Amino acid sequence: MKLTAIEIHNFRNYVNQTLKFSDGINVLLGENAQGKTNLLEAIYVLALTRSHRTNNEKELINWNSQTAQIKGVLQKRLGNVPIELDLGPKGKRARVNHLEQAKLSTYIGQLNVILFAPEDLSIVKGSPQVRRRFMDMEFGQMSNRYLYNSAQYRKILKQRNRYLRDLHQKRQSDRVYLDVLSDQLSAYGAEIIFQRLQLLKKLENFARIIHTEISQGKEKLTFEYKTVVSKEQLGSVELIYQNLLKQFTEIKDKEIFRATTLIGPHRDDLHFVINGKEVQSFGSQGQQRTTALSVKLAEIDLMKEQTDEYPILLLDDVLSELDDFRQTHLLTAIQDKVQTFLTTTSLSGVQQELLTNPRIFKIKDGTVDLENS
Repeated sequence: MKLTAIEIHNFRNYVNQTLKFSDGINVLLGENAQGKTNLLEAIYVLALTRSHRTNNEKELINWNSQTAQIKGVLQKRLGNVPIELDLGPKGKRARVNHLEQAKLSTYIGQLNVILFAPEDLSIVKGSPQVRRRFMDMEFGQMSNRYLYNSAQYRKILKQRNRYLRDLHQKRQSDRVYLDVLSDQLSAYGAEIIFQRLQLLKKLENFARIIHTEISQGKEKLTFEYKTVVSKEQLGSVELIYQNLLKQFTEIKDKEIFRATTLIGPHRDDLHFVINGKEVQSFGSQGQQRTTALSVKLAEIDLMKEQTDEYPILLLDDVLSELDDFRQTHLLTAIQDKVQTFLTTTSLSGVQQELLTNPRIFKIKDGTVDLENS
């Protein structure tokens, strides 16, 4: 998969911009606050219909406009596919091949991207919420079923939490409806947990190989998925569903007292382990960075396996966070494999000998000039 061209209207500090990209490495070069990350963000939003930087969609639209639009042309195995995303007061509208999509869930997955930014190091050392978001964003691109189950789960979770607050404040007394919501939440939660386990096992297999190479055979990386469901009950969706439902029954009074849902995939976590020790708690900064790099590179292979297309890689000023050894491994791994967009304030800190015929775009004040071709 390649993004051959993009057209941006009134997105962040871009008023009107049309660009054609290289199939290999595209370098977005410029000083801070000129629009490098905004351009990368536009590609991300075009892919996932949401930003990785803000939940306030009004921030994405140029201050002088009410709407924004991003268009792209994808080169896939079966031919070129135009996609479009409109942002405005009435929400989002997405088109594929000029046909409007009734649901955004049918649009997501047309353009698959993997973002690696300095803050992605928090995948390892950050909060459980960061890792849950990582799983949901990445697995949602790979599986429409996962995306659907996640959306339904969030919807019912919101309803259930609201009803628990009503029971807590004695605005409601009917616990039968709570049982109905518990059943629904258990059903969708079981699907999510089972799919996470399946995809994490495959991701772990790819990441272990990469991590072994980077650590020169000295370290073995494994994943541990942390959930309230006992290991013996993780073998099928039905077993997970029954286990969740049983626990909801047991903690019903506690949840009403706390006025919130206390178990489920929205509270699960993912731990990374090197040579038997958790990286989050006991790993060095170097091990944490190597783990994050291994996981990100493994995503490329997993997405290719799941979708039969390589994703697009977005590197937002991440090379400056990696030493020469890890930088070399990253650039060597992606060479001639995936289309890459790389932001940097200067090429002096980048090992340019590892960049084969990069197309360099110089960015200043929301305008882009092509330095080479």
